[in-house]
Amino acid sequence: MSHNPIRPWRNIDRRVSRQIMVGKVPVGGDAPIAVQTMTNTLTHDVKATLEQIQRAAIAGADIVRVSTPDVESTAALREICRESPVPIVADIHFHYRRAIEAAEAGAACLRITPGNIGDAKRVAEVVKAAKDHGCSIRIGVNAGSLEKHLLDKYGEPCPDAMVESGLDHIKLLQDNDFHEYKISVKASDVFMSAAAYQQLATVTDAPIHLGITEAGGLISGTVKSAIGLGSLLWFGIGDTIRVSLSADPVEEVKVGFEILKSLGLRTRGVQIISCPSCARQGFDVIKTVEILEKRLEHIKTPISLSIIGCVVNGPGEALMTDIGFTGGGAGSGMVYLAGKQDHKLGNDQMIEHIVELVEARAAEMEAAKAEAEA
Repeated sequence: MSHNPIRPWRNIDRRVSRQIMVGKVPVGGDAPIAVQTMTNTLTHDVKATLEQIQRAAIAGADIVRVSTPDVESTAALREICRESPVPIVADIHFHYRRAIEAAEAGAACLRITPGNIGDAKRVAEVVKAAKDHGCSIRIGVNAGSLEKHLLDKYGEPCPDAMVESGLDHIKLLQDNDFHEYKISVKASDVFMSAAAYQQLATVTDAPIHLGITEAGGLISGTVKSAIGLGSLLWFGIGDTIRVSLSADPVEEVKVGFEILKSLGLRTRGVQIISCPSCARQGFDVIKTVEILEKRLEHIKTPISLSIIGCVVNGPGEALMTDIGFTGGGAGSGMVYLAGKQDHKLGNDQMIEHIVELVEARAAEMEAAKAEAEA
């Protein structure tokens, strides 16, 4: 039983969108919001690329995007797609042949800007390849690479220009009777991105991929993404997300899930509620949480855990979590199970004991789930 129920004032009504498939992953409709990342290895280094994809998948990535700028990359894509545990999106920039090669190699989705890959005939060829090989398409609009005629029209990148660009690209696909597409309108500016996505959501029923592009390093990029993506998700906009960080792709996945967990949109792994620590703390909260985050990374079952340094807020937080520990005095604290006081525990035994409790709770929940599905 979860001890963090969804209250009426926390409900999020998601925008209604069409559902498409990215490989075996449904996107849009009532499907869970998919978390994506992108490899930063040289794609033709198959071993390194697959290792990075595997780590991202273990962290929870539903879909991984791989850059395919040249023939060597699309040639390597065949093995990458075959061995990948998650669907692969091939990232195409300008050359339509790379898109066709990626589709033939087994990519589940092509990330393209249709108007940038050539004339109508070339767009038609790419669409045919996508249809022939069961690929969906992501239309990627970026404020930093808008078409010249739109920049001339609007004077600078802006939400109106981004949405108009997106609609133009949608038309190119629809003219070829292709409807298995999702769309993004990204900018590095949080306000521009949010405004563009809000406008886009009103003019298409296509699934929307959210991102704040070139967001920055781990801390700054996380903050920008949490503000931008979080505000949009709160208003029900978004069917897939990618947190763009100048960091390990695994960190992008972790941050993406934290954003979704904070809004009650996805539940995966252990959610630790912890205090920032102060002079009242009965143990080293910061160090303890750091260790527990590492020790509990392998848990995929959604479990809430409160780690609070003193009895001021600790009992109240523990009421709302599956497992809790509240610091007390004389080197010990109180363990809470299902919101109720259960037993005292010495601070020096806390970490090992909590790991055991969480693992046992996860095993119990998974067994109950398996029984219910049998």
